[in-house]
Amino acid sequence: MSKKYELISFRTPDELAAAAAKDWLDEIELANRMDASHDVALSGGRITQKFLASFVEQSKSRKISFDTVNFFWADERCVPPTDAESNFKIANNLLFVPLKIVEKQIHRLRGEDEPKNAAKQAEAEIRSLVGANAQGQPVLDLIFLGLGEDGHVASLAPDEPETMDFDKAVYRAIDSFAKPPPHRLTIGYQTIAAARKVWMLASGKAKEEALRESLSPNGKNPFARVLRFRDKTKILTDVPV
Repeated sequence: MSKKYELISFRTPDELAAAAAKDWLDEIELANRMDASHDVALSGGRITQKFLASFVEQSKSRKISFDTVNFFWADERCVPPTDAESNFKIANNLLFVPLKIVEKQIHRLRGEDEPKNAAKQAEAEIRSLVGANAQGQPVLDLIFLGLGEDGHVASLAPDEPETMDFDKAVYRAIDSFAKPPPHRLTIGYQTIAAARKVWMLASGKAKEEALRESLSPNGKNPFARVLRFRDKTKILTDVPV
């Protein structure tokens, strides 16, 4: 295993989703035993739908309390929460409603608001709930990331200058993302770097080139940049590498 990442391969997206769901349930169960909160940031993407559905299904037999979980997001499209493009809507339909998660535990990014104001509000909210490290970054227990075909994670784009890697904003507004919709909110590299755990769910053969570049010592795409900041990021994938 590389110091930078642990790569776990699966034959199918369903197997990947089921394993990620089981492992996340284990993390929440451990937090409950330690009488601790569990602060997590979710992402969107096709594999997320299978993952959340599997999580809910597996939770039925495990009797785990979700009362101490705080749900945040890695990114959001600048659309209303009822829009089909909304990452919140996916989580709400597949996770929060089935598990009856109460509103005070859900800290969504307000895609319907003016983006810069929404980013500031989200940063203030996460800082009010999550402790910070020595660099002033909130330390989430777990961040889920998906992988774009161009190697983007959250809404961190490949064409951003490397100086943005060191931007200390927890959330920031993006106004020219290459993939529609162009207006988005994203978590920053430094907040991803500060998280206790980061799990990448990379699914689909179209992601093969992006994942290979990410794992290359000379990779330039956003996930490669994330890996340089962290040790032991977990990658769950059905992509042949």
